[in-house]
Amino acid sequence: MDCGKSTMALQMNHNHARQGRRGLVTTRIDRSLGPQVTTRIGLAHAAVEVTDALDLRDLVRDAWAEGVRVDYLVCDEASFYNLEHIDQMADLVDNYDVDVYAFGLATDFRSCLFPAAQRLFELADEVARIQVEVLCWCGREGLLNARVVAGRVVREGRQVVIGDTVDTAEVRYQVLCRRHYRAGDLGGR
Repeated sequence: MDCGKSTMALQMNHNHARQGRRGLVTTRIDRSLGPQVTTRIGLAHAAVEVTDALDLRDLVRDAWAEGVRVDYLVCDEASFYNLEHIDQMADLVDNYDVDVYAFGLATDFRSCLFPAAQRLFELADEVARIQVEVLCWCGREGLLNARVVAGRVVREGRQVVIGDTVDTAEVRYQVLCRRHYRAGDLGGR
């Protein structure tokens, strides 16, 4: 959505690491090659790829068994995790004293909650909107992420399709205010 979620995730990891805390960075379906968190401003950090089979609690317990301290997890693209992963995050906080910071979109291209985001909202101790101001082409606050195919806003299809924000991408996403999202108006790009 070009609002700085992954940048904030990497900043969170950096700030905690500077204070001597040890953490793990995880991601799922990042647009880059290889298991890493990448940002559109050029930052990148190695990450553990979250698959359906991965149990986040086992990830932490395995690190502990190898003598690696884990104080926190930074979970990028959390909207693409499955519901079990979200419950595992809550378990890590409640029963293992591991801090968990999850970053992701709330809604998909149809403006419907991702199942993982809904579960995060149900269980999270705190939910905060990213403070980076994201604007629609008209200057209003950008609230929704439209999927654009062949120059048109589409409202049907698989919930998760990887794209980018550049005009040349086969599938791209454009942030719009509610008015222009509902109208399918991409402005004069």
